[in-house]
Amino acid sequence: MADQKKIVIVGGHGKIALLAAPKLTDAGYTVDSIIRNPDHRDDVAATGANPVLLDIESADTDALAEAFTSAEAVVFSAGAGGGNPDRTRAVDHDAAIRTMDAAEKAGVRRYVMVSYISAAVDVHSADKESSFYPYAEAKHLADKHLTETDLEYTILGPAKLTSEPASKKIITADEAGAVEGSAEPSSTSRENVAEVIRHVLANGAGVRQRINFYDGETPIADAIS
Repeated sequence: MADQKKIVIVGGHGKIALLAAPKLTDAGYTVDSIIRNPDHRDDVAATGANPVLLDIESADTDALAEAFTSAEAVVFSAGAGGGNPDRTRAVDHDAAIRTMDAAEKAGVRRYVMVSYISAAVDVHSADKESSFYPYAEAKHLADKHLTETDLEYTILGPAKLTSEPASKKIITADEAGAVEGSAEPSSTSRENVAEVIRHVLANGAGVRQRINFYDGETPIADAIS
């Protein structure tokens, strides 16, 4: 039976992950943060999370499932960072899907994917020769695969990320990132993304939903149920 208080973050040294880990520990969880660079151990430990050394780009499903054992939820917040199409596909698509398979294998029901606001539609309009296309395709296909699993997923689609402090207020958008009846906002604070991660996990909110959002005026708890 899963330990209800353990969460595993994949991509534990990312900016969102480093903000989310202390919020999750404050909410009463233990957090294992998966990293591939041993030099990042101290940064992760400083957040209150347990650094777990594992390269998701090369780790197979069994190794990932072992890392997920006894977890209540998995948060995928990893990314190749762009620039290399092959590595983008390897991390943002292939490794992401292996983590989904591993979660199911380990008996983890809850899964939170950090995506981006227009991942559902960009693949249909982006120039296939552009440097952006491999990322758009990888995220689109990974998100689609997640919706076809039996996992209790939440897909988070923040907009352009900023380093502003969390307002704990957002506005949700449609699958293309549009906000009806409002001038479209432009950005999402990384710390607000971390607050949303905490909210959906601590409150069982947003299950089997894709939630696209910007910084806004609605408290997160009211915007996501």
